[in-house]
Amino acid sequence: MGSRLFEELLKSRGFVHGSVRQSFLSPAYDAVRHDPFLLPDMKLAVDRIIKAKQRNEQIYIYGDYDIDGLTATSILLEALKQFGLRVKAFIPNRFVEGYGLSKSAIKMLVEEGAQLIITVDCGSLSHSEIEFANNLGIEIIVTDHHSVAETMPPAVATINPKRADHRYPFIDLAGCGVAFKLVQALQQKLDGLPDGQEKWLLDLVALGTVCDVVALQDENRVNVYWGLKVMAKTRRPGIRALANVAKLNLHTVTARQLGFVLGPHLNAAGRLETAQRSLDLLTTTDPMEALAIAYKLHDLNHNRRAEQDRITKEAAVLAQQFADDPVLVLSDANWSHGIIGIVAAKMLETFHKPTFILQEMGEESKGSARSYGDFSAVEGIRAVDKWLTKGGGHKLAAGVTLPSKHITDFRKAINEFYRSLNLTDQLRHLEPIAEAVVDDLRELTLELVDELKQLEPYGHGNTEPVFQLRGARVLERKVMGGDGQHLKLHVVDKNDQRFALVGFNQSNHITAQAGDMVDAWFHLLENEWRGMRSAEGRLLKVTSSR
Repeated sequence: MGSRLFEELLKSRGFVHGSVRQSFLSPAYDAVRHDPFLLPDMKLAVDRIIKAKQRNEQIYIYGDYDIDGLTATSILLEALKQFGLRVKAFIPNRFVEGYGLSKSAIKMLVEEGAQLIITVDCGSLSHSEIEFANNLGIEIIVTDHHSVAETMPPAVATINPKRADHRYPFIDLAGCGVAFKLVQALQQKLDGLPDGQEKWLLDLVALGTVCDVVALQDENRVNVYWGLKVMAKTRRPGIRALANVAKLNLHTVTARQLGFVLGPHLNAAGRLETAQRSLDLLTTTDPMEALAIAYKLHDLNHNRRAEQDRITKEAAVLAQQFADDPVLVLSDANWSHGIIGIVAAKMLETFHKPTFILQEMGEESKGSARSYGDFSAVEGIRAVDKWLTKGGGHKLAAGVTLPSKHITDFRKAINEFYRSLNLTDQLRHLEPIAEAVVDDLRELTLELVDELKQLEPYGHGNTEPVFQLRGARVLERKVMGGDGQHLKLHVVDKNDQRFALVGFNQSNHITAQAGDMVDAWFHLLENEWRGMRSAEGRLLKVTSSR
């Protein structure tokens, strides 16, 4: 048994009984390892790949420029080579081919000798592109996890857990997770990668899974849990080099650091130039080449942040013109569509509205959407697709392409669709929900901080615990940071126990002053300063105590 607060957290998450509790806190690698052949078309894909080996065919992995696509590409590149297949990779350029399969890229790969194309993290809606490939005599295997149509594309196989005819027990795999299942299936039919050795791919699986924000439950939790352990002793010079440049300790790396440190560095190349740099980093075996690429990615990430800040400020000003719209649709010719997805997330965070950010590129515009709560971005796109050239994605994140002359029509239509849903009280989805209430600050110990580490990795579907402190008095308010953007509150409870609460970028949002009685919602963290460890809260919300 753990502390009262830890036991309360476990109970709130349904981990009460011994076996369920233990399998969550210490998941065995084989505890949740579903049969890969339960995924639709897996046998068709495996049979076709075996045939490619027998014929000594040239295979191309057709990836995507985000982290999920890059890690999935790297996984299949490494594994298929170990199975003895001839394999190369192609990563589309965001600014040339755009997202997903393109006819121009398929034609180029055919000219370069491709005899079989395997997609990762894309392809489920590429019906015309796959038909185009078939007419050129090239067969395609699709591995993907995005939304599907009622009919599958004319591929040899379409492996996607989102298919209506699936029998797979867990459908929220990332694209890299689907690629990993293909590897597990091939292990049963081909020599070259002995059972158990696929674990060395889990650093890539963990990275892609966390960065694609899928539910860290079931198979995903197991893969990320063990992937972090593999990350600590990764064989990849590129990951080691990038961690060194980003000042990240791989031996103590967390899922949050994958998503907020390694992920942005790897994404920066595809947002500003070409994601091929990031694929080269993940696949190189040369430590010096890895270090050179890592420094380049670090520079690109710095440039990405500067450009992101500029666009975010401009978008925030423009948003004022559409204050009455429940869905923001903002566009400008000087906003790079490599960065606007992040800006859309910032706008959602600031204005609490689903947001589409578009770059006007002459007659055509491209955009990214971010949503929350009960409004599905992809369903909204489908409802107003008469104004779009193409669009797709997930409930909370999607992309669109449309004629620039229809931006106003699209804005009007998506807002009319939102209003037609009659959604109520959506802001509740953005409010922190406490899983445990704290009345005595003596319970917030370093021992509790250590207990909470057993709940990691945190992410979508397994969020970091939120505590609520009730009836505390503010002793001191202190602003920090170069622009005074951060906040630190020292509070005291009824037993005269003191505690520090830090709010990053919260100084303008939290107005509590010394002497105020407050309730506070926060995450519990460990703070280390000059070798001294202490428990500290990361502020999420503060209200006046009643």
